[in-house]
Amino acid sequence: MNSFSQKVTVLSVGLVLGVSLTIGHTVFADKDPPKTPLPLKELRTFSEIFEKIKTDYVEPVGDSALLESAIRGMLSGLDPHSTYLDAEAFQELQVGTTGEFGGLGIEVGMEDGFVKVISPIDDTPAQHAGVLAGDLIVRIDETPVKGLTLNEAVNLMRGKPGTDIVLTIVREGQEKPLKITVTRAIIQVKGV
Repeated sequence: MNSFSQKVTVLSVGLVLGVSLTIGHTVFADKDPPKTPLPLKELRTFSEIFEKIKTDYVEPVGDSALLESAIRGMLSGLDPHSTYLDAEAFQELQVGTTGEFGGLGIEVGMEDGFVKVISPIDDTPAQHAGVLAGDLIVRIDETPVKGLTLNEAVNLMRGKPGTDIVLTIVREGQEKPLKITVTRAIIQVKGV
């Protein structure tokens, strides 16, 4: 290689490096540094357990099912009010908060494995029947709620308008569970 070619090569490499550093610095200068570093040790442990389950568990487990279970576990471990909604559960929630359906007229969440009434919706069958905010629904007709997902419990409470449902409720200050009969109706959710 002659002297001129070497100079052109060195100059080209220098130019490319200089431009790359300038562009890289400009791109990264606008980004805020991460607030907290990733917990690499814990993520490594998670990854090892994930792989161990994939290779050694009694039955095959799919990646998405395993990750979804991990997400559910993370949220349920935070507090009794946090829950993960998969696509189906989210769609059910959307149906329950927009439009109309045959139901009771209560906003609910999960607490300690039971359905907790957040609030009865004004002028609905649940409010007229005496369901109160804070009530824990422990049975829907003859089905125990413990062990059901929120989505499963909500599906049991929905039904044909005009049909009755019996809720067994534990209410603070009451010695025994209460049985409240509610007649399903078309529930129109009002926009905010």
